[in-house]
Amino acid sequence: MKRLAHVLLGLLLVFGLTLTGFVALNWAPDRPLDELKARWAPPPSQFVDIAGLSVHLRDQGWRDDPEPLLLLHGTSASLHTWEGWVAELAKQRRVISLDLPGFGLTGPFADGDYRVERYTDFLLALLEHLQVERVVLVGNSFGGQLAWRFALAHPERSARLVLVDAAGYPRNAESVPIGFRLAGIPALAPVMSRVLPRAMIESSLRNVYGDPDKVDDELVERYYQLTLREGNRQALRQRFVQAPSGELHQRIGELRLPTLIIWGGRDRLIPPDNAERFAADIAGSQLVLFDDLGHVPQEEDPQRSVAALNHFLAR
Repeated sequence: MKRLAHVLLGLLLVFGLTLTGFVALNWAPDRPLDELKARWAPPPSQFVDIAGLSVHLRDQGWRDDPEPLLLLHGTSASLHTWEGWVAELAKQRRVISLDLPGFGLTGPFADGDYRVERYTDFLLALLEHLQVERVVLVGNSFGGQLAWRFALAHPERSARLVLVDAAGYPRNAESVPIGFRLAGIPALAPVMSRVLPRAMIESSLRNVYGDPDKVDDELVERYYQLTLREGNRQALRQRFVQAPSGELHQRIGELRLPTLIIWGGRDRLIPPDNAERFAADIAGSQLVLFDDLGHVPQEEDPQRSVAALNHFLAR
């Protein structure tokens, strides 16, 4: 019996030392905004006061565009995911990109309200501030869900809709990035708010790319550092609870505006059958599928994916 007790004590000691070492190696407390601005918000970035937030946005291109493009990123991403598209689109259009509340450098809503309705109200306030009457709504993943929800709530402000691997229907993921899985476990919140393995960010990115070898150190570093922005990790956990997948999907068929659906054929987070559902439900919509791309076509292959958008805009 004593021998068994010694063995168990030894195992507990090894486990404790291993856990301590893991935490020490991956200790990553929140970082204040001022520490991140210099690297991740160079010109033409600006910070604009909207709805009680200092919103990180970029407003580029043709100033007289009557229907600017509003680019909405997905979960745990930022306006940087669109930079490949912006470089092309801003030659002929006005292009507005931003870090949505709870992500990037914008940071969390002060009251912790992350319902989709709160986001649509925020976007309306953004358009009012920028004095923009109508926009082409472009959204990836969660940003896509926000785009079609805004189009339903404010059809008078919505000129066209572009859904890029958009959320909307009840979740049927074939593979969920480990970072998202851990963020959805409430018991881990105290640990995950202070510990962030960089390898977990890399694994999550490789999971959503069609070709994981395209994920390089610079990309991982950007996602890693912006995740550490003060309040972002807590906001992510709250949004997973407050904005469930599939909410109001029965109303997608009510959309009555020109719609382009762009999808990666290797998307395992929101598989291509979701694209087919959008195409079937939105009358007159157009679907473009890239067989070799994953969940973020605009980031993985901006040249090919933006060409599909330009063709749609020229119609």
